[in-house]
Amino acid sequence: MAPLPPTGLPSASERSDPSPPLTGKALRRQSRAAKQRRTGRRLFQFDRKLGHRFVAGADEAGRGSLAGPLVAGAVLFDLERLGVREVRALGALNDSKQHSAEAREELYPIVMRTAVKVAVVTRCPQGIDDRGLHKTNLAALRDALLRVACPGTLCLVDGFRVGAIADLEQRAIVDGDATSAAIAAASIVAKVSRDRYMHRADALHPGWEFAAHVGYSTPEHRDAIVRQGVSPLHRMSFASTAYQQLAL
Repeated sequence: MAPLPPTGLPSASERSDPSPPLTGKALRRQSRAAKQRRTGRRLFQFDRKLGHRFVAGADEAGRGSLAGPLVAGAVLFDLERLGVREVRALGALNDSKQHSAEAREELYPIVMRTAVKVAVVTRCPQGIDDRGLHKTNLAALRDALLRVACPGTLCLVDGFRVGAIADLEQRAIVDGDATSAAIAAASIVAKVSRDRYMHRADALHPGWEFAAHVGYSTPEHRDAIVRQGVSPLHRMSFASTAYQQLAL
């Protein structure tokens, strides 16, 4: 019997997947990625259980840095208008510290499209030195929430209350940026906004490598302060060992 002509289709042996099963690091990476895709849904579930249509969250970036502004972000979500598509788009939403810079940049425009309102409030180093960090932080968070809130909004803040916000209800959420979608979204907005500012400041104030550490205390940053002193972006009220070595 003559052999059948070739069909162009792979044989059964050729159709089998030759790639080995995932093991070790690859399997753990895949598991982490799957968990990250589910965090946003969990955070939105928390916000929905609070029983309000409008939920605003606020968080700050740069509170513990040696240089640069303190940046507060606030985000308002209309939970009645958020559908499956929007929640899925923010499936990786989480505390900004849990994301790489690249992941935060990917989430930022999605937050901007999904939120009803977004506000960013900045406080300069001199203002922090004059008023004190804690008072400045509370005022910036409160101002950011006032800019996004509408009547009936529930205002959520990471960790502590920020004082009266008009006649709006306010709740402090422990580990809020890893618990509430609104606070996590605000943390993304604040962190991305501040990092972009510090990258621009790197070109204006060369030598301190602000693009690398965005103003936080690292060995390289402290060495730069010892080597060339402080810049206009440094907070002089901070007790830093790098400052103590200078005649300031």
